[in-house]
Amino acid sequence: MSYGRFAYVYDRLMADVPYDEWVRYVRRELERIGLHQPKILDVACGTGQVTVRLAKEGYEVTGIDLSDDMLMVAQERARQEGLSIPLFQQNMAELELGEQFDCVGIFCDSLNYLRSPEEVKRTFSSVYRHLKPGGLFVFDIHSLYKIDFIFAEETFAYTGEEVSYIWECFRGEDEHSVEHELTFFVQDDTGRYERFDECHQQRTFPIGTYEKWLRDAGFDHVSVTADFSENPPANTSQRLFFSSIKNG
Repeated sequence: MSYGRFAYVYDRLMADVPYDEWVRYVRRELERIGLHQPKILDVACGTGQVTVRLAKEGYEVTGIDLSDDMLMVAQERARQEGLSIPLFQQNMAELELGEQFDCVGIFCDSLNYLRSPEEVKRTFSSVYRHLKPGGLFVFDIHSLYKIDFIFAEETFAYTGEEVSYIWECFRGEDEHSVEHELTFFVQDDTGRYERFDECHQQRTFPIGTYEKWLRDAGFDHVSVTADFSENPPANTSQRLFFSSIKNG
């Protein structure tokens, strides 16, 4: 799945997303296990919102994403901040960077774009290979509750001066999956509005399934919290955060 033209309006639509909360979560987990000044790999880095924030914290950061368009936006964001961040186009399930990191993160529910158990398990194995022994793996996902009861069969809309959208969500073919059909109206330099459409698919799995896959890949000390807090998940939690350590 590539974000296509969505990349160029993404940040305008996501202006209220609490990216700083992801950075605080990473900092907390790094401090909890005693990792100082780590090398971090930001997987599915998108337009670099979290990547650049981590770099500004003083961490050595590398970003990868499947979308060329997203990486171009991320590169420009880093340049504007006076930062040099290595960025590579890669599939998270097939990482081949030739180096290991102290921490790997997959943020902003990016893991939910993997639709099959095999893709998720391959991603966990890829991350494992790219972590140093004792390294930290963190990611967040949409909960079953959010996919099944917040997204499914709902319509959302936004109207702005330069960008408007209609966002329709439908239950997907797979269990605990959803299809997002988005129609955008973007104002060009002449003041006219151009329409374009995007379709995105997401799927999630039970907490216990993710925990098993992590342990099967070789991770240990798996902990799960919810909604940017240090609290365990509740039945109505919407975003789940996983933290685990590479054995050895």
